[in-house]
Formats: sequence, C-alpha cells, structure tokens
Amino acid sequence: MHRYLIVAVLACCFGCASTMPLDNSARSSAPGSFVQLSQGKVHYSLDGPEDGEVVVLVHGFSTPMFIWERTVPALTDAGFQVLTYDLYGRGYSDRPDVKYNEDLFDSQLEELLDALDIKQPVNLLGLSMGGAIVTIFTARHPEKVSRVGMIAPAGFPVKIPFTAKLVRIPGLGDFLMSVMGDRTIRKSAAKSFYDQSQVKPFLAKFEEQMKYKGYKRAILRTLKDFNLNDQEEAFKAVGKLGKPVLLIWGENDQTVPYEHHEKVMAAIPQTEFHSIENAAHVPHYEKHGVVSPIIAAFFED
Repeated sequence: MHRYLIVAVLACCFGCASTMPLDNSARSSAPGSFVQLSQGKVHYSLDGPEDGEVVVLVHGFSTPMFIWERTVPALTDAGFQVLTYDLYGRGYSDRPDVKYNEDLFDSQLEELLDALDIKQPVNLLGLSMGGAIVTIFTARHPEKVSRVGMIAPAGFPVKIPFTAKLVRIPGLGDFLMSVMGDRTIRKSAAKSFYDQSQVKPFLAKFEEQMKYKGYKRAILRTLKDFNLNDQEEAFKAVGKLGKPVLLIWGENDQTVPYEHHEKVMAAIPQTEFHSIENAAHVPHYEKHGVVSPIIAAFFED
C-alpha cells in the first residue's frame, strides 16, 4: 500500500470535523454542474468547445477536481473539450455507503460519460489513484478510449508500512485519527510539493471538502477496498492494446516512488515518458508551465 494512502487517511480525517451535510445549500456556491448517477450525485465541469475532442481528467486519492485547474486552460486553448469531476466521496460529489473499490470508480466514469451523452472514444489522464482508475477503465472498455495519460500512477507493489496496518484496526484507527490534528494534513500536503510556497494556498482549497459528512468514511473505505498495491495486470492489458500512453513523473516524488516509472514502462512498452525536474507528486500543478504543453501535445498528436 502506498505511503500516500496512509498519510492521506490520517491527514484528511483528523484535522477537520466532517459534520456538515453535503446538500443543495452546500453545493450552491460550487463551480460546475451536477448529475445524478446510480450511486449518487456527481460534481463535474465540462469546459472548452462543444465540438472538441474530449479529454477526461481523473484526480487522485484525496484531492478533488480542482487539482486540474492549471491543466484545463492549456487543453481548452488547444481545442479540446475537457471533463473534470469529483470521484465519489471527494469534493462536492456524494459519499455513498458502498464499497470504494475499482468497480465503483470504473462505473462512475462509465455512467458519467453516458449521462453527458459522450459517445465517441475519449482521451484519459489520471493522477496517482486516478492513474490506476484510467488504466483499469481502458483495460475494461478499450473501445471507449483513444489515448491514455498518467501522472505518477498508483498500482504497483510497495512495502506495506506498519501504520497502514494500524489504521485498519477498528477502534485503534479511529483513535489515531482523533489525535493527529492539522499538523498531519499540512505535512501530507507538503510532501506532494517540491515548491513549498505552493502548499498554503493548496491547503485552503483542499480543506473545503473535509467539512462535509462522509468524507472520512470514503477515505477509509477506499484504503480498505481498492487494492492500489496490485493493479499490474491492468497495466499489462493496456500495454497489449497498443494505444498511445503518456507517463509523467516528478523526480522528487515522495508519495508514489519515482522508480515506479520503470514498472509502468515494462508493462506498457509504448509509453512516452517525461521526467520532471524540481517537482514532486503533482508536477502538472506546481510545474504547469512545463507539463501542460507536454500533455496538450500528446493528445494533439
């Protein structure tokens, strides 16, 4: 289990009490739109020309769709229609009382495309856990996907830290969450960035979702239900499809090991790899001036 999952669980659930209902009043100030799917209401935004080729951006384990705010303009300027959305349990999307496994997130994306009447094959780009989601989606629905992009994707085996085992123990995990406080969430966010000056404004946006009931449960269930440590077969399946694949990784990533780019490339030989200097787990966010042109060029090719 990746270190980022553990830190995120302890970080996202301790510092802020999730007591407010996520209702129409809470959503009234949210940007974008909402659509009802089988497991709940989903928050999304569809930007760019209506006749543009569609690029879907899938965020990671704990940070909602605002993580793409510095990527979207480059893609819409290039003529793409860009779909961003909050995964179940995150942002302004519902937090259903279900298993938070790969089936949930796969069906969420499939249903969202159907609900928005997007019939043509789409381009996908996923960050971290989102990288695993787009890989699984492509392996299961190859006819729905043109190109695949990943930024520091989860999905390959790592040593399971002792902390990971502790947070799974009923009662003890809850106790750990209750005592960690804001210090942990700031430490977690800081590890996602090489440029520490960007941490404070990032946290201000990140913490908004933590006000609402169900966030803690969704984070914990994802940790237990979604096997992010064992998705190698899905990556190999995408490799066999021969579809163009983009891989981007920050050289200073402390969340999902930078060395995992070699595992992705071994599973998907056709991968186009870009290593980003002076960047950590979110290179597209902190080095958007470098990364956005790479992403746009890949989907334009």
